[in-house]
Amino acid sequence: MSMLNKIGLILTMILLCLVASGCLKQGQTTREPDLIRVKSLKGRESKKVILIVADSLMPQAIENGVANQKLPAFQYLIQHGQYYNNMVSSFPTMSVTIDSSLLTGAYPDGHRIPGLTWYSTEDQELINYGTGPLEVVRLGIDPVLTNAVIHLNGSHLNPQLPTIYEELARLGRRTGSINGLIYRGTESHTLSPPAWMHAPTSLPKSIKVKGPDFLALGSLADPLKGIAKLPDGLTRRMGLNNDFSVATANYLIRNRKLPDFLYVYLPDLDKQIHKQGPSPEVKGVQELDRQLQSLLDSFGSPKEALQQAVFIVIGDSGMTPILPKQDQSVIDLRSLFKGYNVLQPGDQVSEKTEAVLAVNETMAYVYDLKSDKLDTFAGILHADPRIDFVSWKEGDWIHVVQGGGTTMLRFKKDGPLTDLYRQNWSVDQDTSILDLTIDTAQRKLDYGRYPDVLRRLYGALHSHPGNFLVVTAKPGYELADTSSPTHPGGGGHGSFGKEESLVPLIISGTEKRPQHLRIVDLKDFLLQVVTQ
Repeated sequence: MSMLNKIGLILTMILLCLVASGCLKQGQTTREPDLIRVKSLKGRESKKVILIVADSLMPQAIENGVANQKLPAFQYLIQHGQYYNNMVSSFPTMSVTIDSSLLTGAYPDGHRIPGLTWYSTEDQELINYGTGPLEVVRLGIDPVLTNAVIHLNGSHLNPQLPTIYEELARLGRRTGSINGLIYRGTESHTLSPPAWMHAPTSLPKSIKVKGPDFLALGSLADPLKGIAKLPDGLTRRMGLNNDFSVATANYLIRNRKLPDFLYVYLPDLDKQIHKQGPSPEVKGVQELDRQLQSLLDSFGSPKEALQQAVFIVIGDSGMTPILPKQDQSVIDLRSLFKGYNVLQPGDQVSEKTEAVLAVNETMAYVYDLKSDKLDTFAGILHADPRIDFVSWKEGDWIHVVQGGGTTMLRFKKDGPLTDLYRQNWSVDQDTSILDLTIDTAQRKLDYGRYPDVLRRLYGALHSHPGNFLVVTAKPGYELADTSSPTHPGGGGHGSFGKEESLVPLIISGTEKRPQHLRIVDLKDFLLQVVTQ
């Protein structure tokens, strides 16, 4: 389930508890000037750019649906544009980290959002933006919502690294975000948590944030409140859903209030694939197609839509099928560390705490708080044959060992080998571990099953301070702590294999092409298209 879906579920849980206890009161709403300032200053003569991010949209579902003539909107956009099925996501392949890479143009070593959950050595706190209801209950609803609603954009996202909203504002362009996880911009906004959230949390009645000219975030920020009725009630995850996103975008289109750049996030597909597993035939993709069609029709017709706007549709990550429970598909990390003092969810770190687990589905960070057990922890993990890789950094070098194996690979930046992204590396020992192909004569390095793995792994291991391991599970398995969400028989992501890393990209309405097919490179491409 995506972070947005999980936050919506958490809000709904709080509301249900308060309704039952009779604590619900009607809150005040805050009206903002979004609709006044959002409209492009360049008028109708300039094409607007609409970026649609569909959580867990996978290439095989698009290709199967188009081949069977079940996805007319996708088919139209592909026939009148460019289609790629191999754009490389960020790592870990979790929405909050991917969106940070997309909107800043940097990997986690630049934007500083390591994952959906990670440990802050500065605050001595396990940061969790909303991995699942059970884990949220154990960690505490208050810290999870505070981190997700206040700190994620307010302080955790590197303040020295500009987002696309901030850069476009400096260039005099108008921007908007609908249900985006990462939205930091230059304009002042007020998030207004519903009154029923005040009792169980320490969230203030209003939260001042910086965002694009237009900011919609479900019930927390609805610039159309009192103007248009949107699906944001108790049964609709408080507006954190596809229908809310599409209805808001349709309003802007029909009322000629589109900004120069509009980001639209569609979270619903992720939940279905987590439950059922990835498949070429996904009913949710047909519903997504109908929603895309409604956006095209809001311009009058699909043809008119591409005359007035550039449509860019992407997935954020793929998924790998998770084996059934009887196949021991869930790797219980806590059980592997019996005998060590591992931080319990919701507890405070003490002098006795030896390890912290931060699980991001098929990937995890494992922290050594004593700075003397990292080798021991790595040995425990790679002894399990369900583990794909264990990795850590030592000085300039990054070491990688395969689960169940005995050989090792190490690499560092700025060596003699150049990959297809013009990145330079030194690589020693067993290159087959990461399926690397090296042409020594040409000094070239190519990737196999793990796209851009050296840079993505480097980014994760340098994303935040601490003495820690990066751990990934083999396809078919996922990692877990005491109350982590698991998906036996369904689908999971987090790791850096092709199944979880390669996502679709559709570009319609412009002849421009991105230099490289990586999410981290899309920001520069978007800036070119918006300012052309």
